Amino acid sequence: MKMLQLIKNANIINEGRTFIGSVLIDGEYIKAIYEGVESIEIDDAYETIDASGLMLFPGIIDDQVHFRDPGLTHKGDLYTESRAAVAGGITSFFEMPNTIPQATTVDLLEDKYNIASEKSLANYSFLMGVTNDNLEELKKLDPRTVGGVKMFMGSSTGNMLVDNPNSLNRIFAEIPMMIVTHCEDEATIKQNIQHYKALLGEDIPVSYHPLIRSAEACYKSSALAVELATKYNSRLHLFHLSTEKEMSLLSSDIPLKEKRISSEVCVHHLWFSDADYPRYGNRIKWNPAVKAESDRLALIEAVNNNKIDVVATDHAPHLLSEKEGSCLKAASGGPLVQHSLVAMLQLVQQGAFTKEKVIEKMCHAPADLFRIEKRGYIRPGYYADLVLVDPANRWMVTKANILYKCAWSPFEGSSFDAKVLKTWVNGQKVYDDGVFDESVKGKRLLFEY
Repeated sequence: MKMLQLIKNANIINEGRTFIGSVLIDGEYIKAIYEGVESIEIDDAYETIDASGLMLFPGIIDDQVHFRDPGLTHKGDLYTESRAAVAGGITSFFEMPNTIPQATTVDLLEDKYNIASEKSLANYSFLMGVTNDNLEELKKLDPRTVGGVKMFMGSSTGNMLVDNPNSLNRIFAEIPMMIVTHCEDEATIKQNIQHYKALLGEDIPVSYHPLIRSAEACYKSSALAVELATKYNSRLHLFHLSTEKEMSLLSSDIPLKEKRISSEVCVHHLWFSDADYPRYGNRIKWNPAVKAESDRLALIEAVNNNKIDVVATDHAPHLLSEKEGSCLKAASGGPLVQHSLVAMLQLVQQGAFTKEKVIEKMCHAPADLFRIEKRGYIRPGYYADLVLVDPANRWMVTKANILYKCAWSPFEGSSFDAKVLKTWVNGQKVYDDGVFDESVKGKRLLFEY
């Protein structure tokens, strides 16, 4: 592949604008942007891609994925899931620490970076896990090379539930990096489990999942995180908010780059509601749970009014066999990276968002909040992380075109109007209408400090 490329006459969606233009790529970087349909003088060294009628976006930055590597690679790994990600237009991701072993030391975290350097087709960062007793290890992190720390303020596996009040206060007081939280109150969840066991026995239907992992459990934990972040002026990012009530904790009046408290919503909480449990069952069982239609609509409104800052996936593949059983037995989580962008563009078709808002929340905002160096925008001098989309190429999700290692999707059988055609990572055309170029791997994300 030529290192000099011209993507010409695309509908460019970037920084709140849509315009016809062309982008010149030189090696890993964007060299120039031309506005309008014009004749651009280039020599034979350039590969030219005619993007007339197509949409060109910055590469999607997914700030929350579980790629299961190391230790859980029967479900997915950094190769298979990053491959699915670039096919979906995702060029950079933040992977979570709850693998085996859990990434709760600097050495274990660096092990994951080493694996990604050999396997990942997309750019990558890994968040370090917080425990009740690893504060000194967290302080060793270099904020230039690690995007933040991840804390489970609710149910988790192993020893990653942070519930010691002294530990919580010290973490919020002493960690200057972004503190990212999963917020569900453990005591409330346990109380709800006992209530529904007494009522229904052990085999509780999945439709009760949003009542067990309830709106109150989410709000109580999120409110505590906001209280601590406010007290210590910490940088807090609330992952996968799922309730209307939590929106009262957020502000839409503060410019994004000045926010100390920010938030994320996941595609599944914008797409599904509790009315979908009879049809999809455990396939839409996530933590936090998919909740009421009123919550879904409130989340859409919060994205539009900027109370919610980022849209991501919480991509969490499980084998379908692991998703079987009653509410208390079936695994929570599902695969989404291949389909998140096209699902959001379908919501644009339905009138929920504008294309500009989707790109703001999936590209610009994560780059700004995490202070990612030279990514998230189509700008000269930035890395050429780009995705070219056909807005009118209707297709259906089937088992034959699913790329996840777990081999299923909650969108199976759904049709989307938009289709990802090409994805560039650091100027490399990694995905080209079903064909992958795996000769060059993604890079470790760096952060501006």
